[in-house]
Amino acid sequence: MSLKAFGAKVFAKRIRKKINKWANDPIKTQERVFATLIKTAQQTAFGNDHNFRDIKTYSDFAKYVPIRDYEALKTYVNRVVEGEENILWPGKPLYFAKTSGTTSGAKYIPLTKESMPTHIRAARNAILCYIHETGKTDFVDGKMIFLQGSPEMEEKNGVMLGRLSGIVAHYVPKYLQKNRMPSWQTNCIDDWEKKVDAIVEETVDQDMRVISGIPPWVQMYFERLQKKTNKTIGELFKGFELFIYGGVNFEPYKSTFEKLIGRKVAGIELYPASEGFFAFQDSQQEKGMLLQLDSGMFYEFVKADTFFEENPKRLTLADVETGVNYVMLISSNAGLWAYNIGDTIQFTSTAPYRVIVSGRIKHFISAFGEHVIGKEVDQALKEGADASGVIINDFTVAPQVNPNEGELPYHEWFIEFQDPPKDLDTLALKIDESLRNQNSYYDDLIEGKILKTLKVTIVPKDGFRNYMKSIGKLGGQNKLPRLSNDRKIADVLTTMIDK
Repeated sequence: MSLKAFGAKVFAKRIRKKINKWANDPIKTQERVFATLIKTAQQTAFGNDHNFRDIKTYSDFAKYVPIRDYEALKTYVNRVVEGEENILWPGKPLYFAKTSGTTSGAKYIPLTKESMPTHIRAARNAILCYIHETGKTDFVDGKMIFLQGSPEMEEKNGVMLGRLSGIVAHYVPKYLQKNRMPSWQTNCIDDWEKKVDAIVEETVDQDMRVISGIPPWVQMYFERLQKKTNKTIGELFKGFELFIYGGVNFEPYKSTFEKLIGRKVAGIELYPASEGFFAFQDSQQEKGMLLQLDSGMFYEFVKADTFFEENPKRLTLADVETGVNYVMLISSNAGLWAYNIGDTIQFTSTAPYRVIVSGRIKHFISAFGEHVIGKEVDQALKEGADASGVIINDFTVAPQVNPNEGELPYHEWFIEFQDPPKDLDTLALKIDESLRNQNSYYDDLIEGKILKTLKVTIVPKDGFRNYMKSIGKLGGQNKLPRLSNDRKIADVLTTMIDK
């Protein structure tokens, strides 16, 4: 065992002990975070506007601070972007993480000197928990690659601006710098396809042991490596031990990855976002990711099926249940308050608090009142693919409310297969059956002949990549929406398929 590997084991034990301390005392941990946030932000513009001096309890907070998304918080964010101080959080932020908004155009999420370290610690701690649980440390002596956005930044009114993954690249610890790939120059390439080709050239003959990134873009990297070498990834990188991923549900990609790698590799799921690093998989044995309760974020939850009511009930951690679909709200030391991040989650455990991401509150299908969510779609596709023996590369789902004359409306599933199934109708029935078992509203609509069985439309190889490229969102942290309540994506895909 190398000195670095030995040191990693010792450090991992110490960090796991610290994590256990707050994870085993979750309510008091969140109460402490809440009190610190309110006290620190009392003198800010937001704090003055929302009576922070009078907030003594969570009930006070819920009374004075309404739920907001980016659009609703934008007047305050714009003041921060324009260079004003003490608006959402004391002083100025260290960075703005620039993300793509659906209705807002570009979104600027502040990262402060208090919030930035929590992103770095959470990513580090995920790996340390893996070391502590498994005892495996060989990978620390090999090469590691993090497929991420460009680390190049620009300045905006005295604050540096960039993509979150690019900002994080500036914080890679010194002890990992020699192991980390790709090179700085390659990481700065903006064109994603050129960047992946350059990464392939740099890494093809290296001892890669840890690979990290959003699954569809890592898949692209793997496919190009395989095309160049005619080897599986497992043959090429014999020491490849750990895949670290996040951003999308990995289940639809699992079969493809196992085929590309040629063997099973341990994985760590992460739940990072520009707004905060919310959770990470702390155990290979337990389902879900450990919610980060001691990272400067106070959490609230609203049952997803009540979220669009006029005054939905807001819950704290003490009131949540497992298996319920919640919209997650955060208040943070980056200056976000009762902020709707747009995700829905479910708790898999409350001792400790572990979560899975079940979808996006705006990404659902309810054109007929069925309210189908991402978790249901992922599960249905997995069951259908397993039963039919097919491997899925990517997919998205949309309603067809205006079918051909004489047809009932239906859900249309656009799926890119590794190899298309011989019997598409049987696959559609299997997926439909799973969805009906999970969602009683959808089942009632099928049973009542309001909807007909879903339709599967085959997307040609690389069709989704071509779509993402056509809208300027190829690679990096960009993700294809799994669900849409309209046909904006579906119509473009249909046009591309028909050409």
